[in-house]
Amino acid sequence: MSVVSVNQQPIPWFGSNGRFVANRWRLTLFFGILALFAWDAEMREMVMAALAEAYFAVTVFVAMTLAMVFWFEKAFGFDLGEVMRKNVRWQPIIASALGALPGCGGAIIVVTQFTKGHATFGALISVLVATMGDAAFLLMARDFEAFLLIMAISLVAGTVTGWIADRIHGRNFLAVDKDKIQAIDERLAGTNPDPVPFSRFWLGLAVFSLIPAATMAFNFEAGENTPFLMIGENVGVWIGFLAAMFCVALWSISKRPDSRGIGADTLPNDNLITRVVKDTNFVTAWVIMAFLAYEIAAVKFGLDVGVLLSGVIYILPLMALLIGFIPGCGPQVVVTSLFLTGAVPMSALLANAISNDGDALFPALALAPKAAVLATLYSGIPALIIGYAWLFMFEL
Repeated sequence: MSVVSVNQQPIPWFGSNGRFVANRWRLTLFFGILALFAWDAEMREMVMAALAEAYFAVTVFVAMTLAMVFWFEKAFGFDLGEVMRKNVRWQPIIASALGALPGCGGAIIVVTQFTKGHATFGALISVLVATMGDAAFLLMARDFEAFLLIMAISLVAGTVTGWIADRIHGRNFLAVDKDKIQAIDERLAGTNPDPVPFSRFWLGLAVFSLIPAATMAFNFEAGENTPFLMIGENVGVWIGFLAAMFCVALWSISKRPDSRGIGADTLPNDNLITRVVKDTNFVTAWVIMAFLAYEIAAVKFGLDVGVLLSGVIYILPLMALLIGFIPGCGPQVVVTSLFLTGAVPMSALLANAISNDGDALFPALALAPKAAVLATLYSGIPALIIGYAWLFMFEL
C-alpha cells in the first residue's frame, strides 16, 4: 500500500522494518484530538468548541482568500525575473510588495529569483522582512485592521532594510552556483502532481460554511432563530468540529515524504484546488493546536496566559523575534493565534512578523545557505527595533 508516488516510484506507508514512516507526527495530532474528545464531557465540549471556532472563524476565510490569491497569480502571471533584472534599483520595494502578500507564494518567488541570480541580496532581505507567511491569512480573517497595520509596517521596513543592505554589500553579494540551480530545476520539473482526495467535497463544504462563518464574523449570537444555518447552535458546532477534523485528516496524509527544498506541502504542478486545500489544511492544523493548547491551559490548569505573559512583557518582543527565526509557518501561526486571544501584545506580533520568513526560507537554505542564514539574521534588526519601539511607545 502506498501514499503517493514521486517520479513514478511509490512511497510506502511502512518501511522495510515494518515501522510506520509517513506523517507520524501529523497522525499523532489527529488521534490526539480524538483522545481529548473522548476524555470526559468537559474536555469534549471544549474540543468541539475550539475546532468549530477554528473552522468557521479561520479555515473558511483562509480558503476563500487563498483561492482568490492563487487565481490572481495564474490569471495575471508575468516574468518577474525580467522585471527585476531591468529594475535593479527598485528591487527592494518590488520584493517587499511581493513579500507583503498573504502566504508564502510571493516570498518564494523572490527567493527563487535570488537563487537564479536575478535578485540582489538586498531584495532577499526585503522579502524576508516583509513576509508574514501563512500567519497573515489567520490575522486577515480575524483582525483585518491589525493585518493592514502589520503589512504596512513590514513593507516599509523591508524596503528600507533592503536598500541599506545593497548599499553596504553591493548588488553582487553572495551570488549562487547556477549549475546547482539548474540541477534542482530539472528535478522539480519531473515531479508529479499530488491531488488531495475528496478535494471537491472539501471545497463545497467550505463554500457552504460561508453562512455560519459570516454569522460569527459579524458577531451574531448563535441559536435557532439566528442566521447560524437556521439549525441551532449545537448542530452548527458539530458541523464545524467534523469539518475541522476532516481538514486535519487530509493534512495528516497529504504531506509528501520526499524533500524538494521547500517547506510547503504543495508541488509545482499541483492545480489551484489542490493548492487551496493543502495550504488551508496546513494553517487549520496549526491554528487548532494553538487553540487547544490555550484552552487546555486555561480550563484544565487554570492558567491565565495573558496575566502570565504580562509579567514578562519586556522580553516578549525578543521571544517572538527568536521564534520568527524558526523556518516554516507553523510556529508563526501559533504566535498570531496567541495575539488574537490577547495572550501576547502587538509589539510581540510585530517582532515575529518582521523576523519570520515562513516557508520562503526553505528554498534559500537549500540553494544558498550562507545567504539565507545571513539574510534571516539581518531581518532580526528591524524586528528588534520596531518591536521594542512599539512596546515603549504604546504598551508601557
